[in-house]
Order: sequence, then structure tokens, then C-alpha cells
Amino acid sequence: MLQFTAFFMHTQNMSADPTIELAQQLIRIDSVTPNDSGCQDILCARLEKLGFQIERLHWEGVDNFWAELGSEGPTLCFAGHTDVVPPGETGTWQRSPFSAETDADYLHGRGAADMKGSLAAMITACEHFVSGRPDFAGRLAFLVTSDEEGMAINGTRRVMQWLSENEKSFDYCIIGEPSSSEKLGDMVKTGRRGSLNALLTIRGQQGHVAYPDKAKNPVHLAAGAIQELVAQQWDTGNEFFPATSFQISNIEAGTGATNVIPNELRLMFNFRYSTETTAEELQATVNLILHRYELDFEIDWHLSGEPFLTLPGKLTDVVVEALEKTMGYAPELSTTGGTSDGRFIAPYGPQVVELGPTNETIHKVDECVSISDLINLSKTYHEIMELMLPAK
Repeated sequence: MLQFTAFFMHTQNMSADPTIELAQQLIRIDSVTPNDSGCQDILCARLEKLGFQIERLHWEGVDNFWAELGSEGPTLCFAGHTDVVPPGETGTWQRSPFSAETDADYLHGRGAADMKGSLAAMITACEHFVSGRPDFAGRLAFLVTSDEEGMAINGTRRVMQWLSENEKSFDYCIIGEPSSSEKLGDMVKTGRRGSLNALLTIRGQQGHVAYPDKAKNPVHLAAGAIQELVAQQWDTGNEFFPATSFQISNIEAGTGATNVIPNELRLMFNFRYSTETTAEELQATVNLILHRYELDFEIDWHLSGEPFLTLPGKLTDVVVEALEKTMGYAPELSTTGGTSDGRFIAPYGPQVVELGPTNETIHKVDECVSISDLINLSKTYHEIMELMLPAK
């Protein structure tokens, strides 16, 4: 009984941790992208108490803010987003997606891992750091958006443009995306592959399947080109990135009838590409292959983001040292996974890494995050500030 009581008191104390309490406040707000719904009000109020100067930035229904504190010197920026993906059918959740319930080990709810938990850890780490070292050398900043999970047009991309136009900048950036794999801090993202999407329409001529000589089947016409695109080796990658991949995500043709040759074939495909190639080179190769088969086609390209990479240096050294101190092990530095808002930040010059909780439940029903991981994440962010921003 004594052992059980001690364990119960321990978990209760963990649940009452300031990072967990703030994360719960944020998760209880239904901020499905691109809505912020008041999350940023909570964060800004906490930062204003520390002396941060806040710029609230609103564009076309999207809420963002830029906050800064400190004197001249290197600037460390924490970046994140308050918007979340839709929870889907809430009846399939074991707990209400916006109830922010806890049990002995986990905090539950939409955004717990992606990424309201990280935002909470950033804020409490900053509060601890500033109260303990008010005279730090350098500057702290926050860049927070509500347009990361959606169109990502009026969020971080637009804020970075605004910062540039107003001659504001920062040197180092920690993005709180859920970068960890099996345990907190086992993986830190130092870059991301580029993402290039396309909608390809190949035109034929509709007709009766019994009279193929009177029609042109676009599926048959495109078969060779599709096979060549699938088999093409776009590059071999490098020491930081795997080889570029090509994947067809959607294919559609026909009227639904079994006796009609379709008029058009429509394909959607995506490139996840490395720094060994460019979007322009990929587009040129695709066009070359399609023309080789004398296809009548139209293609609509959409570039989601260029690849970016932070080479080993000051920021990666500090992050590795902080994790070794707080977690007892060094992380793997990786560029795997999807895109992030780092693609909008890196082109302006800052060193960028992503450090957050595990990604096992992100975007899933019953999303959750380890309570102890969030507490340790706050400690790690605090240690990064201790190492990066010394006392004057």
C-alpha cells in the first residue's frame, strides 16, 4: 500500500507540472487549422510577463506572432504552431479529443504531440531560464503560427517575409515538431527533403471498347511513360539525404462503365527530393520522358518546399550536449520524414533543427504524449538556452 501511495503521489505531481498544465490549457482549445481560437493569447500573456515584445501578425484569417527579448548578440528562436489537424469522428476516440485528460503516464488529446506539448515545454523552459538568468547575453525569440497543418501560406512563410522586410532576423531556430522516434531525443531533424507535387492529365479519345481502332486509350498510351518514371533513378542521395523518391498517389480514368474507353487519364504524383537535385531538374526530366512517348498531356506543378539542411555546427553541438545532459544519450541527426515549417525558415540563413516528442500517435485517433517526456523536453529546452545564451 505504501508503494502504491508513493507512486500515486509521484504521478499526481507529474500531472501538476507547469508544462503539463499549460499543455492541457492549449489542448482544450479546439484550434483546427487554420484557427488559433485563443491559444496564442495564452502564450503571449506568459511571454509578456517575462518582458518579451510581442508583434501580433494577422493575414487572411491566420494568427501569428513574433516575440523577442534580450540585448545584442546571437538570437535563439523557438518556433511552432497552435493549429491542429481535425480529430475526425470523435466517437472513435477513447477520450474526447479536446478534453486533455491525463492518466498515470500520458496526456491525451489532439495536438498533445503535434505540437501543443512542445509549445508548452518551450514556454515553461523560457520562464525558468529568464527568471534564473535575467541578464543573459543574446536574444530569445518566438515565432508561432496557426497555419502549419493547412495551406501554410499566411503562417511561417509570411512571417519570415515580414521579418526580412522589417530587418529582423535570428541565428538559431528550434522547431518543436515531434522529431523523436522511440524515445525522447533519440532523433533530431537537421533538415528535410523537398516536396514537389504534380497533377498530370494525359488526353486520349473516348470510344467503345469493341472498336479500339476508333479511339485512343490514354491508359495504354501512358503505360510506357509511367513505367519509365517509376524505374527512373533521379539521384543517389548523399551522406545526409536518401535518394530522391517518386510516388504515384492517385490515378483516375474512365466513366465507370466497362465498355467505354476513357477520354483522359489523371495522375497525381510526388517527389521527395534531396539536395542532389532541384525541382527544375525533376520537372525537366518528367517532361522529357512524357514527350518521348509523344503524349498529349498537361501538367500542373506545385512546390511544397525546397530541401534544407543544417550542417553540423554550433546549434547541433549545443542540442547534442543538452540531450546528453538531460537524457543521458546523444541523438541521431536525421533528415527523414515529411516537410515542416523549417523549409520557410532555413532559406533566410538561420541554423534550424527540430526537437520534440515521439511521433508515434501524431495525426491519429487517440493522439497522446508521455507526461515525463514533456517534462524532460522542457528541461532540455532550458539546457539549450543555458548553453547558447551565457550570462553577461
